[in-house]
Amino acid sequence: MRTDLFDFHLPEALIALRPANPRDAARLLVVAGDGRDALADKVMTDLPALLQPGDALVLNDTRVIPAALKGTRTRGEVSAQVSVTLAERLDDARWQVLARPAKRLDVGDRIKFGESGNVCGLGALDATVEAKGTEGQVMLAFDLSGAALHDSVEAFGAMPLPPYIAARRPADQQDRSDYQTMFAREEGAVAAPTAGLHFTDALMQALDARGVSRHFVTLHVGPGTFLPVRVDQTEGHKMHAEYGVISAEVAEALNAVKAKGGRIVAVGTTSLRLLESAAGEDGTLKPFLGETDIFITPGYRFRFIDQLLTNFHLPRSTLFMLVAAFSGLETMKRAYAHAVEEHYRFYSYGDACLLSPPERA
Repeated sequence: MRTDLFDFHLPEALIALRPANPRDAARLLVVAGDGRDALADKVMTDLPALLQPGDALVLNDTRVIPAALKGTRTRGEVSAQVSVTLAERLDDARWQVLARPAKRLDVGDRIKFGESGNVCGLGALDATVEAKGTEGQVMLAFDLSGAALHDSVEAFGAMPLPPYIAARRPADQQDRSDYQTMFAREEGAVAAPTAGLHFTDALMQALDARGVSRHFVTLHVGPGTFLPVRVDQTEGHKMHAEYGVISAEVAEALNAVKAKGGRIVAVGTTSLRLLESAAGEDGTLKPFLGETDIFITPGYRFRFIDQLLTNFHLPRSTLFMLVAAFSGLETMKRAYAHAVEEHYRFYSYGDACLLSPPERA
């Protein structure tokens, strides 16, 4: 399909720079999937009433690491400032990163992150450029390894805010908690599963009282989630692979929910992509351990998901393509136009929508 079909206008003023406070005060647009009159304006605290006893929420328990690092590249007597985002751990001391501007880096360059001895007695966090790839990809070999490297990244790194936020304000200490879901426990993501940011203890208690079960999967969100689609046809886009886990116990429990007539409600596109990667042609969910690069566009036949709770996504992004595949492109364009008109807050720190496919309307 043409990528320009997934374009829409968004006023910059609607891009949220901070989350709602409290988190469950975020607005919730309900999109039934059956046409013009299928939109309802709600708030996140309405979610329990919108679900049924026996339904199951599937949440991503990945934890975001402070993967954004600023450093100084040295090459002889010449230095330059660079920023990197950790993307994939290769071993105890080596990471694949996205560098900006990557053109300032050559193989063999040294980069110093942080100042020696300034943070909790830690030494400097230094690395050597081992290899360069395309689109800003660089392989770094750090002088530290294992637990020492982990502790230094925690000390010197910042939350890797999306570009549309980072361009308007720097990350700060508040983002350390704001850009983390209440379920975060499995360390490894460099971007938050943002639909999960809307949950609070009070909301979870209300869902429990409603008889909605909760189940956890892990998908470590990579920086590829922010990369634009640069090709004219969706068939030419290559997704970055992300590591995910669905345990045998969770697969068994969710299959039981389906067998009893309950609905599977994916919290976030990350949960959806992982579940669809693990579902068989017969709709049975299997345990999963490994990488997925599933790319969902209109025409995809969903095997396991019944509803999707998600944020509002960027134009021409793979995530807007996914929601268009789930509820229909024209339906989602009408929904987003309504959200703009009603001044919903967009993107990672913004409001949410609850989507159903057309046949579920």
